[in-house]
Amino acid sequence: MLTRGIPKDSVLHKHLRHQILWAMFEFQGQVAGVDEAGRGPLAGPVVAAAVILDRKRPIQGLADSKKLSARRREFLASEIRGCAVSWSVAWADTAEIDALNILAATMLAMRRAIFGLSVTPGKVEIDGNRLPDLTFGDVSIEGEAIIGGDAKVAAISAASIIAKTTRDRIMIDIDSLYPDYEFARHKGYGTEAHRQRLQQHGPCEQHRRSFAPLRQTG
Repeated sequence: MLTRGIPKDSVLHKHLRHQILWAMFEFQGQVAGVDEAGRGPLAGPVVAAAVILDRKRPIQGLADSKKLSARRREFLASEIRGCAVSWSVAWADTAEIDALNILAATMLAMRRAIFGLSVTPGKVEIDGNRLPDLTFGDVSIEGEAIIGGDAKVAAISAASIIAKTTRDRIMIDIDSLYPDYEFARHKGYGTEAHRQRLQQHGPCEQHRRSFAPLRQTG
């Protein structure tokens, strides 16, 4: 709390409290966009992001992350982190994916991302046709699932960019631990090169054993 340790009857305390209350009033009820990256790969986490954009600081060029170059995604991710009212990123790891299933793990990652926002949104708009549990203690948040939302809603586009760039960096880090699989190259997706590496080396700890191509492997 910014006012902690400041005498309550001081001018500074009153000023800071006014600023805090004004910020809460200004941002309450805003919409958070939510999207994920990494539902389809054979390895690595599924990552979700939640973003509340600042209407006073619009970001040009937001779009579905899959339609942007890697360089453009990284540029926009930096813009989003600098300009958004609040943003959060979270994930479910391979063990959670195998224990829960990929859909439930994706919903868990989305819920974690929403919970991580520094501002409680009045509503969340999520790419797809399903919503995670949006009850957090005594607070229930309105939600809307929007098919193709990452190409229609700016906040969802922003979330898709944060999720994608974060996951790519995670997979590059994983590549340094398991260089035999070239994760930095394919990011865990089931490319021909990845499948060849699997045939040569078998799965590692980052592979999703619950996915069909890996169920029969050692």
